[in-house]
Amino acid sequence: MTDPKTPSPAHDITPADAESGISKGLTNYGDRGFSLFLRKAFIKGAGYTDSALQRPVIGIANTGSSYNPCHGNAPQLIEAVKRGVMLAGGLPMDFPTISVHESFSAPTSMYLRNLMSMDTEEMIRAQPMDAVVLIGGCDKTVPAQLMGAASAGIPAIQLITGSMLTGSHRSERVGACTDCRRYWGKFRAEEIDAEEIADVNNQLVASVGTCSVMGTASTMACIAEALGMTVPGGASPPAVTADRIRIAEQTGTEAVRMARERLTIDKILTPAAFENAMRVLLAIGGSTNGIVHLAAIAGRMGYDIDLKALDRMGRDTPVLLDLKPSGDHYMEDFHHAGGMATLLRELKPLLNLDALTVTGRTLGEEIDRAGPGFAQDVVRPRSNPIYPQGGIAVLQGNLAPGGAIIKQSAAHPRLMEHEGRAVVFENAADLAHRIDSDDLDVTADDILVLKNIGPKGAPGMPEAGYIPIPRKLARAGVKDIVRISDGRMSGTAFGTIVLHVTPESAVGGPLAHVHNGDRITLSVARRELTLQVSDEELARRARLHPVTEPTAERGYRKLFLTTVNQADQGVDFDFLRCATERGTIPGPRE
Repeated sequence: MTDPKTPSPAHDITPADAESGISKGLTNYGDRGFSLFLRKAFIKGAGYTDSALQRPVIGIANTGSSYNPCHGNAPQLIEAVKRGVMLAGGLPMDFPTISVHESFSAPTSMYLRNLMSMDTEEMIRAQPMDAVVLIGGCDKTVPAQLMGAASAGIPAIQLITGSMLTGSHRSERVGACTDCRRYWGKFRAEEIDAEEIADVNNQLVASVGTCSVMGTASTMACIAEALGMTVPGGASPPAVTADRIRIAEQTGTEAVRMARERLTIDKILTPAAFENAMRVLLAIGGSTNGIVHLAAIAGRMGYDIDLKALDRMGRDTPVLLDLKPSGDHYMEDFHHAGGMATLLRELKPLLNLDALTVTGRTLGEEIDRAGPGFAQDVVRPRSNPIYPQGGIAVLQGNLAPGGAIIKQSAAHPRLMEHEGRAVVFENAADLAHRIDSDDLDVTADDILVLKNIGPKGAPGMPEAGYIPIPRKLARAGVKDIVRISDGRMSGTAFGTIVLHVTPESAVGGPLAHVHNGDRITLSVARRELTLQVSDEELARRARLHPVTEPTAERGYRKLFLTTVNQADQGVDFDFLRCATERGTIPGPRE
């Protein structure tokens, strides 16, 4: 029998209950007591007891999908998170959201990132949870989740799925996806045959998990830890290791503590945390996509990323991490070398050590708790860096009034000061049609220019900025050539490639009016990108050939084209930015 002193579930609502646990965010039927009564009735159909339903509720965003091998370990991670939640006295509730994989998303995963962020935000808001664990890995999922959680505002903690293991091709260690591009380049140059490219295809991805190099997924994992959004050591354990499962259990435990202490995400994602993330992005030779994603996450908190200040930071933040494509190692080597603790220890004089993390301790306290470190050769000391400046440089000039970027640590030194003739492709279809033609008028000293692959032009800013070496040049042994576009490239890619030219060509930026034969000057040392055409001539071309921005009739594409902003603001939707503008990052002291 029910104890008569126990309040009826239909009326067991206090002001505290209404803000937490299973009572949070009740469906509105006009009677709050009935709303809770109905909710409890349905959840009890799944076998839950009143005792379980009195605990803090921890949501677990489940992004497992057969289309997403980077998240192939999601079932194991969810079980470990649940274990950690229950050990800490919480009630775990996993729920599905969109899952986005780079190579399985048309037209591009970036096109769907904002949709995933909206899905994440709305599911956090719609369902009762006191904190949320975000399980993400493949390129756009981590930024999408952090964007959505930042807007939702509750306690949130990121759990990275982890990197894949490396494989072996004819006794050479290989891993996705820098080696994917390297071997495909050999195949295009006819240095290897169809049989070998098929063989290496079987070895590049040796397990589930994200790319094993410092691509966008690994970059965002490191950035998430630098932001204080993961448990210490959460960035580097490979997907299929016991270390990764233990991190998942710890994540569940921390989520319960965060819920009880109401450690909301705005207390973690502060200007100090974003500055730390920018330092780490520069020091790891991270993906150029990291800038776009950081700008989007910061925008959800009301901040703008100051690209000029980022570039100034880069001049005294050397690349310390010896990982492909800027170095030689892979993510599992970084993990064996101590992971982010080793890197942060080396960067300590450059970091905001008082930035709060999800553990409730500061970044400085977590670095100290990690101990003194040990001998290893993956993270270099600042006195002996992989590259003397940060991996990314910010360019400006009349071709990119709003800025452009180059991954200088993965570029050819000879080409970083270069002037050449423009060989122009109007869009991705034009590129695909002509790039391999023996009739293409191109030399190794020219500069390839690709238009209309920016946020609106593609749409979705695909990773087509890694323009392939024209086949006639590849056959002749050319390994790099200057390339310029308003698109992105994978963090696993390499070469002297200028990206994110802003404003993009599809909205009438100067890139739209570059003609074949124009001279372009690239100077990374001076941070300049200059089209050798007068302002008057550019204005004349714009009058003769005005740009009509792309449109769509319906659906998500219409929403995207109507509201997406430019690369310097994160390619987010303008209505999703925080309504309160809080300034720029880094602040004036930089």
